[in-house]
Amino acid sequence: MILVTGGTGLVGAHLLLHLAENEVGIRAIYRSQKGLKKTESLFQLYQKDSLFAKIEWIEADIIDIPSLEIAFQNIAYVYHCAGLISYDPKDEDQLRKVNIEGTANIVNFCLAYDIKKLCHVSSIAALGDLKPHEKEITETTEWNPEALHSDYAISKYGAEMEIWRGQQEGLNVVIVNPGVIFGAGFWHQGSGIFFSAIKKGFPFYANGSTGYVGVTDVVKIMVQLMKSDIVGERFSVIAENLTFKEVIFNIAEKLNVKKPKTEAKPWMLALAWRLDWFSATFFKTKRSLTKYGANSLLTSEFISNEKIKNALNFEFQSIKSVIQEAVDLDKR
Repeated sequence: MILVTGGTGLVGAHLLLHLAENEVGIRAIYRSQKGLKKTESLFQLYQKDSLFAKIEWIEADIIDIPSLEIAFQNIAYVYHCAGLISYDPKDEDQLRKVNIEGTANIVNFCLAYDIKKLCHVSSIAALGDLKPHEKEITETTEWNPEALHSDYAISKYGAEMEIWRGQQEGLNVVIVNPGVIFGAGFWHQGSGIFFSAIKKGFPFYANGSTGYVGVTDVVKIMVQLMKSDIVGERFSVIAENLTFKEVIFNIAEKLNVKKPKTEAKPWMLALAWRLDWFSATFFKTKRSLTKYGANSLLTSEFISNEKIKNALNFEFQSIKSVIQEAVDLDKR
């Protein structure tokens, strides 16, 4: 039987859709009825309502050990998609608890229940930092603890350390490090905010760059890796390296809304993150732009996907077609 954590998030929900179409014996954990409804709505969006009933749902939390005892009964394979995404410094403790401690719990249960293989969803945020002479980030790029990282990145890196601990103790593991993930059905959380913000008329663009990938490709790669003999490896999962401007303009075009006209200059972003800090400090608003986030909008990084392409002979869907598909589906 297969267990999926994070089944009410973008990756987990799309993974469950794929598994329900192709596998039997699927169990997923959820924390709230609201989250469960989001996944059910995704199945409805793809007109696969009947497949939702194939999933056995268990109310559990990766930081609640007694609930995991129930979830792990009779499980052979685990996809660990659960995690907290936040760039608000106030969430540092919760990020560490969910992403590091929660992953440690999953690893411990996998070891205790002799799980055959674990697939962990990490992030490109947990990849290494380029040295002055290096031009592309790969799976072997070294993490520099002295470099500026978000609390989210640190928590995902810490989660990977727990996965490697599990491997050292005899667990078969594989890690995927997706870039910014686009997909249908989740426009009000995570990377889906790109779509909702641009639809409302987001006024700025930036010329920094990073890696992007469609959620369907992420899911296909996870399943193929789990069915393969590959263990003890991590894979950067990105389709294309694109500037924020290219992505924002393409989403605006597909949504048929005005493209932003103002480039976010360094001085503007420096002012913006300071104002955001001031508002959060004195008016208790939630942070939307940190110093790290502002810097990342100006930073260009190239992330290699050669390892996964060679390992699985995989061809990625273009980001333009991923965006078009997501917009078309959400118009239903």
